[in-house]
Amino acid sequence: MTRPRLAILDYGIGNLHSALKGFDHAGATVRLTADRRDIEAADGVVLPGVGAFGPCVDALRTRGIDQIALERVASGVPFFGICIGMQLLFNGSEEADGHSGLGVFDRRIVRLPGGVKRPQMQWNMLRYCDAEHPMFTGLGEEAWVYFVHSYSAEPGDDVLATCAYGGDLVAAVGRDNVWACQFHPEKSGRTGIRILENFVALAGAA
Repeated sequence: MTRPRLAILDYGIGNLHSALKGFDHAGATVRLTADRRDIEAADGVVLPGVGAFGPCVDALRTRGIDQIALERVASGVPFFGICIGMQLLFNGSEEADGHSGLGVFDRRIVRLPGGVKRPQMQWNMLRYCDAEHPMFTGLGEEAWVYFVHSYSAEPGDDVLATCAYGGDLVAAVGRDNVWACQFHPEKSGRTGIRILENFVALAGAA
């Protein structure tokens, strides 16, 4: 059976190879790339990221990947933002005033609430808002995933799951062909691999 082709957007920030290895293990043919032809030919597109919002969005724009990413979102191709990659899909972040995000989700990224340790660097359990979403197929009622972050998204109608950390924090969002998660599925053991497998299946069906 042919493995779906995924393009992992390479904008020179952080250890993007962990995402590559995770999706390869999940059954995809994966290419880390900034080449428009590779990205347009892919069955699915992944925007990973670690670090800070400002440098990441600057790197996206310097390489012209911001426009390619928005074109792929608009095309209906399955698109997955992970960690900072999720945050980049929003309008902007309190971490980097003056830096505009991609605006796929029409609100901002905000600092974690007072009274909790920043960053959240731990395993935490997902609280489903939409347990029937295909991101969560096969996970069961108690899905534990690994977080490393000091900022999270404002709540909205597209929230798929939250986690408890000084209140309900947005853990995953989704709309149409776009999935995004604040946690690191590639570092979340078997649960994380199943999420990656679910996205690979989506890309293969598309």
